[in-house]
Amino acid sequence: QVQLVESGGGLVQAGGSLRLSCAASGRSTFSNYAMGWFRQAPGKEREFVAGIGWSGGSTYYTDSVKGRFTISRDNAKNTVSLQMNSLKSEDTAVYYCATSRSRWERQISSYEYWGQGTQVTVSS
Repeated sequence: QVQLVESGGGLVQAGGSLRLSCAASGRSTFSNYAMGWFRQAPGKEREFVAGIGWSGGSTYYTDSVKGRFTISRDNAKNTVSLQMNSLKSEDTAVYYCATSRSRWERQISSYEYWGQGTQVTVSS
């Protein structure tokens, strides 16, 4: 059974930084698949934020976070992280870690397993 556990959320002032982490278990081959981060703000649909390919050699970001967020992974530890800088109030959301059935991070519809989410609140 695949389990994804996020941590690192919290309350931060606009312009500040947070680092989210996700620990994956229950699958022997996480290193073969893309992983990503999604978010869902109150009253809105869940949206893709960032993805990283199976080897860590390729990344993909939604336009609104480019240049501010950085996704990374450690295949030896089955973890994926999201460094979030220059946070804005519109980044406030529940952030979810996800793993894909594809090697490639841009196939957004291929993400199939989700964590329980971690709340990020940015105060202005």
